[in-house]
Amino acid sequence: MKAHTLMNRQIVGGAAALGLSSGQPKVLEYLLMYGESNQKTIADYCEIEQATVGSILLRMEENGLILREKKAGNRRSLYVTLTEKGRKAAEEMELVFRESEEHVGGGLSEEERLQLRQLLDRLCESAGQRERRREA
Repeated sequence: MKAHTLMNRQIVGGAAALGLSSGQPKVLEYLLMYGESNQKTIADYCEIEQATVGSILLRMEENGLILREKKAGNRRSLYVTLTEKGRKAAEEMELVFRESEEHVGGGLSEEERLQLRQLLDRLCESAGQRERRREA
C-alpha cells in the first residue's frame, strides 16, 4: 500500500500538471495502446463502471482530448478515438508513468524490475479470477 501511495502521488501530480483529472490518464493510456474503442471495453480495461467512464469521456471530449462517434451499422455504441491534442497528452502522460516507475524502482536491478512486473501481473490475474468467480 505504501509503494502504491508513493507512486500514485507522483502520477496524480504529473497528471494535474498536464491538466488531467482523475481517471483520464488511464483512459489515455488505453487509447494510445489500443486505438479506437467503445466505452464498455475502456471501462473493463480500466476496472471502473461504465457510467463513470461515461463521465470521464464527456469531460475529455469537452477538453478536446477525444472524439466519440457512431459507426455505420451500430447505433448503440459510441466509438472513442484520440484527437491530436489527446495523443499528445497521452504521450506526455506515458512519460510521467515511466519516470514514476524509474523513480520508485530506482533501487532495483533490471532483473528485479522484470521479476516484480511478472509477480504483479500474476497477482492481478489471480485477483481477476477471484472477482469473476464471485460475480458468477
